Amino acid sequence: MKTILILAANPKDTTQLRLDEEVREIDEVLRQAGIKDEFELKQRWAVRPRDVQQAMLSCNPAIVHFSGHGTGEQGLALEDGEGNIKLVDTAALAGLFKLFASQVECVILNACYSEVQAEAIAQYISYVIGMSQPIEDKAAIEFTVGFYNALGAGRSYPDAFDFGCNSIQLAGIAGYQTPVLQHNPNVVVHDANLESKTSPLLEEQLAELREEYDAVNEEIKALKKSLRIDDLTPKQRIKLKRQIQEAETERENLEFRRSNLE
Repeated sequence: MKTILILAANPKDTTQLRLDEEVREIDEVLRQAGIKDEFELKQRWAVRPRDVQQAMLSCNPAIVHFSGHGTGEQGLALEDGEGNIKLVDTAALAGLFKLFASQVECVILNACYSEVQAEAIAQYISYVIGMSQPIEDKAAIEFTVGFYNALGAGRSYPDAFDFGCNSIQLAGIAGYQTPVLQHNPNVVVHDANLESKTSPLLEEQLAELREEYDAVNEEIKALKKSLRIDDLTPKQRIKLKRQIQEAETERENLEFRRSNLE
């Protein structure tokens, strides 16, 4: 099971954001996808700088999702003891993620002007998403929904990023080019929970995925065989081709989910 750690901060001396709605949408997406047993959502609110380190140590996240304000070169806006803004600079954030480089797979900085921090963190983390300019609440939420919808369907992090951007575009909201994905192919993620992958529960999940994969594979073979029948009508051919395409997409998703568990 992979942990998604939500870190939210909205200091009282900054513009109020709809962070609760964003987090609720993530939870709903994972629930609807039927993968609550694959991803565990953990939340930390009104985070102070020291809270971030403590949360990452205690939660062991594979995905870290920050929601709040960013200020570009000055850093991300967390909170102090009185709930006012406390900026954390880029070097400090990058240094923190360096300590978790063997564990964290993806970081999402859903905050304005956070591309600077994303670039720095990407020295140590394989996939990091930041924002190149200000992003409105609605666009931030649409990106989140698209991203986790795709992730829940078994898509890769780059694919999930593309789905997130497309969700903004489909909603007719400006800013679909604001999210920026940083990918460092030289970072190798070592699964800190490797031993748990031999557990009976995971073995059972693997067996089910293999059965589903084999069944879909046989379905594709049968559909392609049917497509070779000479007296099919154009309408029947179109229908069969659509069914083959849908089945092949499902097979790809199953293969991705299976490889993650293996």
